[in-house]
Amino acid sequence: MSMTMTFDERYRAIDARDVRFDGQFVTAVRSTGIYCRPSCPARTPKPSNVTFYPTSAAAHEAGYRACKRCLPEAAPGSPEWNLRGDTAGRAMRLITDGVIEREGVPGLARRLGYSPRHLTRLLTAELGAGPLALARAHRAHTARMLLVGTDLPIADVAFSAGFTSVRQFNDTVREVFALAPGDLRARRRAHSGTPAADLAGAIDLVLPHREPFDAAGLFAWMAARAVPGVETVTADSFARTLRLPGGPAWFGLRMDAGGRLRLHARLTALGDLPVLVGRARRLFDLDADPVAVDTALAAQPELAPLVTRTPGIRVPGAADPHEMLIRAMIGQQISVAAATTALARLTDALGERVAGTAGAAEFAGLDRLFPTMAAIAEHGHEVLRGPGARIRAITGAAAALASADLILTSGDDGADQRAALLAMPGIGPWTADYVRMRVLGDPDVALPGDVAVRTGAGRVGLPSDVAPFTAWAARTAPWRSYLMTHLWRAAGGPPSAASTPRSPAPPAQESS
Repeated sequence: MSMTMTFDERYRAIDARDVRFDGQFVTAVRSTGIYCRPSCPARTPKPSNVTFYPTSAAAHEAGYRACKRCLPEAAPGSPEWNLRGDTAGRAMRLITDGVIEREGVPGLARRLGYSPRHLTRLLTAELGAGPLALARAHRAHTARMLLVGTDLPIADVAFSAGFTSVRQFNDTVREVFALAPGDLRARRRAHSGTPAADLAGAIDLVLPHREPFDAAGLFAWMAARAVPGVETVTADSFARTLRLPGGPAWFGLRMDAGGRLRLHARLTALGDLPVLVGRARRLFDLDADPVAVDTALAAQPELAPLVTRTPGIRVPGAADPHEMLIRAMIGQQISVAAATTALARLTDALGERVAGTAGAAEFAGLDRLFPTMAAIAEHGHEVLRGPGARIRAITGAAAALASADLILTSGDDGADQRAALLAMPGIGPWTADYVRMRVLGDPDVALPGDVAVRTGAGRVGLPSDVAPFTAWAARTAPWRSYLMTHLWRAAGGPPSAASTPRSPAPPAQESS
């Protein structure tokens, strides 16, 4: 990964204009005062003029401005933040989810277990910039997307990107891009899709990602688990409702004719856009480095045919961590179809009804939100069916989430999250690890007890018993989550009722 690369390795990457490294570091050029993505088509600068920074925020803090030619803010995000489970990686995930805008630096520091001053020192040492500068860079990235990709009025762009005033927005855009917002918009390339100004709160953006990209596999995964009223899926699109800080939102992801992934959204509060973009990117694993993953997995002879068959496979994430846990727990020891039926019943009974979105065909039928944890805690026993112990476990987990006795976010420490989940009744190792894979985007989770994984392993010539499979899977670290996804596919599709072995305390099976 980029943070372990030497200067010479990074320099060879920029000399080759290698797009695989876009978003993983930026190149600052002292002679021009600008910073670029690694694939910038401009002439390669002399090594003596180059400084590499891990983030654009670090380049901002050092006094550099973004290149107007390669637009480094338009690069996919760094896969580093999912690979790293340390404080810097966790902080970046929380910043992307809008924690600083909602809770300030003290709130971010509190979530990470540090004082604001110590966190600022730590992030500055690790990433070259403190939390406020990192958040400002994220807002600048969102602003650029909106200026280039939509027809929203300038004032709406400012507040959608998380700025508190138009003046602050203007000053930041000028500082980062050396262009006024209007000038940056004038330089945009032609784009297709519904202009965002046509309907209040409507957004249509292209989400950058690295190729290859197994979009079909993601749509198929979502289709098998779609909850009516909350989600709709086709062979090349996914749409759902989502509860965001500013109110209900609708968003859809689809591949356009040019092979680009587009985000179409309707928001109650435009300021929720950065949060939504971050969650959509995690849901579809858009910041992954597929070349690194595929190269590592294909080095194992047993896996090479799988990588050839499905290059760029992704690990589905989670739009909402709390919802993910409930879905996983409801799916324990039943089939995907049965779990979807149970979730549909729960959502129909307890989900909040929301008004439709006239004029947006892709959101037709999306008229409810997944139930709140408080609603599940209070009324779940009236709707859920099955063993009483499992129902109590689900409503108990929902109550703990509602009261904040159980914290579950995309910025958790992985080991701490796992321990907290295992301390809850009815949650076993499989569920805790599966939630870690989906919620944290942890790329290195193995699920050796999953029967579908073991079935897939047997089909491709790997050991299928737990102990020898666990030992073999270690060869693919730190990409074992992607190995799991390949083996689920090799097993013939999404795991079903027998996805995990029965035991006195059976772990959850994959159905969510």
